[in-house]
Amino acid sequence: MNARSRLRELPHDRPLLSLAISVLLVEVAGASGAVFTAQGLAAWYDTLQRPALAPPNWVFAPVWTTLFALMGVAVWLVWRRLDRAPRAARVALGAFVAQFVFNLAWSAAFFGAQNIALGLAVIAVLWVLIAATILTFARVDRRAAALLVPYLLWVSFAAYLNYEFWVLN
Repeated sequence: MNARSRLRELPHDRPLLSLAISVLLVEVAGASGAVFTAQGLAAWYDTLQRPALAPPNWVFAPVWTTLFALMGVAVWLVWRRLDRAPRAARVALGAFVAQFVFNLAWSAAFFGAQNIALGLAVIAVLWVLIAATILTFARVDRRAAALLVPYLLWVSFAAYLNYEFWVLN
């Protein structure tokens, strides 16, 4: 069974259930990047010279949990439009998957490989992909696009921090 047929099997007639499934799937997928973060956090990250605006480590978990929840709702809004705007919704969901792969790749590059420069390159691509995802989501559901704006803002801040880590270290 392919991903498209699995997506269509989610219960359209039970919106709260499908919303919960969407948020849960994005949260679980997003949390998978924590494997790389945990690898490099204490052993490497804590040894780096930190930028002045770097928040304490405890801030990241609630921020990412919130952002992943917003992403899950946004994906759900687009998914619900597959029947009415199938091509635009499929393009939007494909863009979401592409940017999400780069989201996880950043954790692998920065924390897993402990490579600040590679992290900077990955986050630059991620930023462009998030912006493209927002545009494709807007063609399907403007609310879904708006839900991704805080994510783009946070990744913009993360890109600044990544750059500062690169300069300082």
